[in-house]
Amino acid sequence: MTHVLTRDGTAIYSKCWGWGRPVVLLHGWPLTADSWDPIATILANAGFRVVSYDRRGFGRSDQPSHGYDYDTLSDDLAEVMAFHRVTDDAALIGFSMGGGEVVRYMSRHNRGVVSQIALISSVAPGLIQTDDNLDGVAPEIFVDMEKQLVDDRAHFYTRFFKQFYGVGLIDRPVSQEVLDHARAMAMQAGLLPTLAAMRAFSHTDFTADLGAIDVPTLLIHGTADDIVPMRATSQRVADAVGMAGLVEYGGAPHGLFATRQDDLANDLIAFLRHRLAPIRSVAEQAALDVATANAVVAPSI
Repeated sequence: MTHVLTRDGTAIYSKCWGWGRPVVLLHGWPLTADSWDPIATILANAGFRVVSYDRRGFGRSDQPSHGYDYDTLSDDLAEVMAFHRVTDDAALIGFSMGGGEVVRYMSRHNRGVVSQIALISSVAPGLIQTDDNLDGVAPEIFVDMEKQLVDDRAHFYTRFFKQFYGVGLIDRPVSQEVLDHARAMAMQAGLLPTLAAMRAFSHTDFTADLGAIDVPTLLIHGTADDIVPMRATSQRVADAVGMAGLVEYGGAPHGLFATRQDDLANDLIAFLRHRLAPIRSVAEQAALDVATANAVVAPSI
């Protein structure tokens, strides 16, 4: 296994697949880099060098008692990039909590290294409900989540990941095995890092960081995301960042890397190759889906 030793002595587990232009993937809470594996494989096969890593406190990385603020997390990202010699024309792709690291990196570290970013179901520019963000998540929700995590986090995750992937009595966009894998990844993290990271992604305000985004930016969000509401997050980034394009996945939940894997991979590859962020509404996506289905010709037998 490859570990990157950060300036405060924390060992960060990382992996690098493929050759070509560098793409760095940042995972969401409370998962690990393995949640990106199917997308990372597709990107590597498409000609990109894909770097992913377990955030400190999660997966196979060390679990220090400190460093779960976004300044330190973005410093970790910079050090992982330096270790893997990601020095030019890089793309950063952050899912959920990982979107905050991407945005903070842009304001804290970027010196022409990054040429594109993508924020998938991202928490930026702010998740918590405030007078300036009425569509955000009520603070008491996170108070209750913390209590449940302390009382019985294994039980909490069983219910949480059903909401994460949009699993209901009728709709089952992922298998039971995907739910089990997500729970196993989450249980690798220590309780202290789990709670500290949740406080960071739920309460950090990234509004000031948005001004540092001066590269093409792709935003992808599900309209039925009950974990990170689109109107509170990606829609506000799209309104604030001039080079941003928002793609809405109609009726999709939070965990798009699993529930809309092919769509997400195709949109990311198109963005990385053409270097322009598309803007696509739910209606446009639905029309595209119909056109794609109609274009499929059944083989003659």
